[in-house]
Amino acid sequence: MSMFAHPPAPGLPLSANDRLKRSFGSRLWGSMIVATALHFMVFAFFPELQAEDYSTVVSEIEAIELPPELKFPPPPEAIARPALPVISDAIIDDDVTISDMVFDLPAVDDVPPAPPALDREVGVLTPFTMAPSLRNASEAERVLQREYPSVLRDAGIGGQVGLLVYIDEDGVVQEARVQESSGHPPLDAAALRAVESFRFRPAMNLDRHVPVWIALPVTFQSREEGE
Repeated sequence: MSMFAHPPAPGLPLSANDRLKRSFGSRLWGSMIVATALHFMVFAFFPELQAEDYSTVVSEIEAIELPPELKFPPPPEAIARPALPVISDAIIDDDVTISDMVFDLPAVDDVPPAPPALDREVGVLTPFTMAPSLRNASEAERVLQREYPSVLRDAGIGGQVGLLVYIDEDGVVQEARVQESSGHPPLDAAALRAVESFRFRPAMNLDRHVPVWIALPVTFQSREEGE
């Protein structure tokens, strides 16, 4: 009886497992005999079998020139921190006296002369940033009508007189001259009389009033000419 099989219960048929266990010994020994016979046959019929050479072929190693080593400059030195202010131990006396200051006044002869008065000569230019402007335009028109010579007005004769007028810091006309005649002396004289009643806003040079000469045309025109 085989060592791997157990006897079945009496009266029962063998199972597949029992049959496999009973045939295991014969199968094992049969397989070993067949394997041994195959090895002998291989060595008998193929005695010159050799293993293939699979050795690795190494090509010549080519040296690569490495770049020169980089040299980095040393790091900059650390900037020293500014010194902290130190309170002095000096003691200041509270009882401090200051001597009287004495200023040397200049002698009378050393005082520079006063600036000369503004020259009202025609042609002297005074710098200004804002020109004078007429303040009493309505009154000036009435004065011109009043000073217009009646003989010339009735005859329909008019004209324009070119005046040079000197206006002071207060906007008052101080002097007037005929620069260009109208061709009629009575009209020129009437223009000089009328301009004395004109009031101006004075000229300005930055932030102060300045006297200036201006060119002022004065026109006399009759009603017939206006029509």
